Amino acid sequence: MKKSILSTWLLLLSISLLLAYCKGKNQESANAINSIENLRRGDIVLCGPDQRQLGKTDFSFSCSEKSRDTFNMGLALLHSFEYSEAEKAFVKVLENDPDCAMAYWGIAMANFHPLWAAPNKEELQKGAKASAIALKLKGSNKREQAYIEAIHTFFNGHEELKHAARAKQYEQAMEKIYLEYPDDKEAAILYTLALDATADPADKTYTNQKKAGAILNKLYPGRPDHPGVVHYIIHNYDYPELAPLGLEAARKYASVAPSSAHALHMPSHIFTRMGLWDESIQSNLASAAAAKCYAEALGANAHNDQELHAMDYLVYAYLQTGQEQKAKEQIDYLRSMKSMFPEGQTSTYAIAAMPARYVLELRNWKEAATLDTTTTLFDMDKYPWSKAIIHFTRVLGAVHTRDIAAARKDLSSLQNQHARLVKSGDDYKANQVLIQVKMADAWIQFAEGDKEKALAGMQAAADLEEKTGKHPVTPGEVIPARELLGDMLLAAGKNEAAQEAFQANLKRTPNRKNSLSGASIAASRSGAVAIHRP
Repeated sequence: MKKSILSTWLLLLSISLLLAYCKGKNQESANAINSIENLRRGDIVLCGPDQRQLGKTDFSFSCSEKSRDTFNMGLALLHSFEYSEAEKAFVKVLENDPDCAMAYWGIAMANFHPLWAAPNKEELQKGAKASAIALKLKGSNKREQAYIEAIHTFFNGHEELKHAARAKQYEQAMEKIYLEYPDDKEAAILYTLALDATADPADKTYTNQKKAGAILNKLYPGRPDHPGVVHYIIHNYDYPELAPLGLEAARKYASVAPSSAHALHMPSHIFTRMGLWDESIQSNLASAAAAKCYAEALGANAHNDQELHAMDYLVYAYLQTGQEQKAKEQIDYLRSMKSMFPEGQTSTYAIAAMPARYVLELRNWKEAATLDTTTTLFDMDKYPWSKAIIHFTRVLGAVHTRDIAAARKDLSSLQNQHARLVKSGDDYKANQVLIQVKMADAWIQFAEGDKEKALAGMQAAADLEEKTGKHPVTPGEVIPARELLGDMLLAAGKNEAAQEAFQANLKRTPNRKNSLSGASIAASRSGAVAIHRP
C-alpha cells in the first residue's frame, strides 16, 4: 500500500515538474518572440488576379508538420520580395511552434532584402535579434544550423561592419552550404541571389551574374514554377548584354506568382532592356493595380512603394511609345498622393525620377528648369541620390533656356549631393551622381562656348556610365549620357559622330524614341543611311 502511494506520489511529482518545465519553456519561447520589437503580425494580405498563388517551394523542414505550408508560403513570399507578408508568415509558424529556429531565420531573411536598399536601423535590429534567437535555439540539424549561421553573419556586428562587407560574408556562407549540400536546391537558389547582391557594378564581364545564371538555368527545367528560380534569372540577366537570356523567365514569372505585385512587375526589367515597350506596359499596369489593392486591403491610407516602382517603369515605357498623355496621367496621379509606405530608395527614387523623365524625354526645358526640389511625400534631403536627379534636370533645363547662372547654382547643389554620398561611403550612388555632375558641367561649358571641352566631358560621362551597371530600382537613367552626347554633337554640327553616338546608345537601350529620332536627324544631315535597329 505504502509502495503504491509512493509510486503515485512520484508520478504526480514527475507530471508536476514536467508541467512546470513546459510552462517555463513556453514562457521562455513567448518572451523570445516578444523581445523582437516592431514585429509584423496578423493576416497575410495578398492581391492579384489569383490570390494565394505564389509558386511552388518545398523546403526540407524539421519544425512542426502542421506549419509546413505556412513556412513554404513565407519562403515563396521571400522569393518574390514580399518581405512584410513573409515576416507575418514566419511569425505564424512560431505561433504553432514557438521553438522553431528556422522561423526566426525567416524573420531575419525578411529584413535583409539584398537587392534593395540596405536595411534601416529598425530592420537591422529586428534581423539581428531574430538571428540571435535562432542561433540560440539551434536548427534541428546541421544544415538548418548552417542557414541560421549564414544570416547571422550578415546581421551580427552591423554596428561596426559596413553593409557590403556583411553581404559578402553572407554570400560566402551561402556558397559553403551550396557546396556542402548539392541536393539542397533552396541553398542553390538563395546562393544565386547572394551572388547578384554582391556583384561588382563595374564588372562588365558579369562574373557573378553568369555564375548565378548557370546555376539557375540548370534548376529551371525541373522547377519552372519556383518563384526564386524565375525571379533571380531575371535579376541576374538585367543587363543590356545579357537581357535576351532572361526573356523566357520574364514571360513566365507573372504566371508563377500572380499574387505578388513585384512578380507582376519584375518581367518588365527584361522587357525594358530589350525595348519591348508594350509588354512592359502590360506588366506594370498589372503590378500597379495589385500594389494599390494591397495597400487598400491593409487599410494603409497610403500608396505602397511597389505601385510607385511600377509607375516609374510605366512612365518610361509610355514615353518611348509616344503616349505622352498617358505618361502625364501617371505624373498627375503621383502629385495627387498624400502618403506612401514604406519609405525607402524604391519609392523615393521613383518619385524623383518620374517627373524628371517626363520633362527630359519631351525636351520641355522650361519646365525642367523649374522642377520642384521638394515633395510632400518624403524629406528629399534624406535621399541625396534622388535629390540629385532633380538638380541635374534643372541644370539641363536652365542651360537650354539660357539661364547659365541658374544652371551653375543647381550644379553646385548637384556637387553637394555627390559630396554627401562620398562621405557616407555609398560608392555606387556617388558614382551615379558623379556622372550627372560631369554631364551638367559639360552642358554649361557648351553653352558658354567651350565646345571641345564640353564634348570631351560628355564623352567621359558616357564612358563612365557604360562601365557601371544600373540599380534595380530604375528602368534606366533619366536620360542616357550617350544619348545626351549625341544631342551635343548634333548641336555642334558633328552629324556623323552624333549618329554613331545614337546608334551606340541603341545597342544598350533598344528602341529608345529620342535615340531613334536623333539617329535619323543625324543621318539626314550627313547624307548617311539611318539604321534604326542595333
